[in-house]
Amino acid sequence: MTSAPVTAAPSGSFLLGGDLPVTRLGFGSMQLTGEGVWGDPRDPDEAVRVLRRSVELGVDLIDTADSYGPFVAELLIKKALHPYPENLVIATKAGFTRQGPAQWTPLGRPEYLRQQAELSLRHLGVERIDLFQLHRIDPNVPLADQIGELKALQDEGKIRHIGLSEVSVADVEAASKFADIVSVQNLYNVANRSAEALLDYSTEHGIGFIPWFPLANGPLARDGGPLARIARDHGATPAQLALAWLLKRSPVMLPIPGTSSIAHLEQNIGAASIELTDAEFDILAAAA
Repeated sequence: MTSAPVTAAPSGSFLLGGDLPVTRLGFGSMQLTGEGVWGDPRDPDEAVRVLRRSVELGVDLIDTADSYGPFVAELLIKKALHPYPENLVIATKAGFTRQGPAQWTPLGRPEYLRQQAELSLRHLGVERIDLFQLHRIDPNVPLADQIGELKALQDEGKIRHIGLSEVSVADVEAASKFADIVSVQNLYNVANRSAEALLDYSTEHGIGFIPWFPLANGPLARDGGPLARIARDHGATPAQLALAWLLKRSPVMLPIPGTSSIAHLEQNIGAASIELTDAEFDILAAAA
């Protein structure tokens, strides 16, 4: 008996901004860069192969940022996939400056955000960015100026939709006074649910929730732990179960697991076909 082909399709779909369909299980490009998210990867050709394989497996949402490299991830995406498939949605971000490996400094000045958006358009080779996310709210710049500049770019047709990253419900409500916010991207996984209130708010309002660091599972995955036990029952890995849990948690959940390995990519995409029972879901939720 042959096994079913690996594809992201069983994860379901979501209408980003009410008009942009995406397959819920996507791909995050941060790990395609060098150590500390700085510089080129050790094997650029493998990075290109990973990106191409992700699309072959049905991924149509790729998340990136100007600060990954910087610009290394965006340029790899263009090299691997341009001219892009018609259904491919590329989400990028701006709002961090980089001073070296593992160094990130928020900068939300309007002229800087506009500059980075223009550079992302060029580096990705697109005329309009599908989803442009404010990577961090800069506390030193009025929020109206930061979101207002993104709205101006949207009005000019340079970006289609606006999202936020690492925010609270209050941040989303404040930003929504200046523009429509269609997505949020926060740290969230089965073991760290500190963004639960934001996820519930997003679910209620139809806002896409993009969890970064989605595979973290901590002690749940240890031998004898609930994640490991349920994974064995499904013939799956703990990482796959962690993704399956996220997909079941909310219909607006859009996990973007990243990897620089085709083997790990295929394993991650295999999570789309895993269906947890309500009881299994509850066991994992209670154990975290």
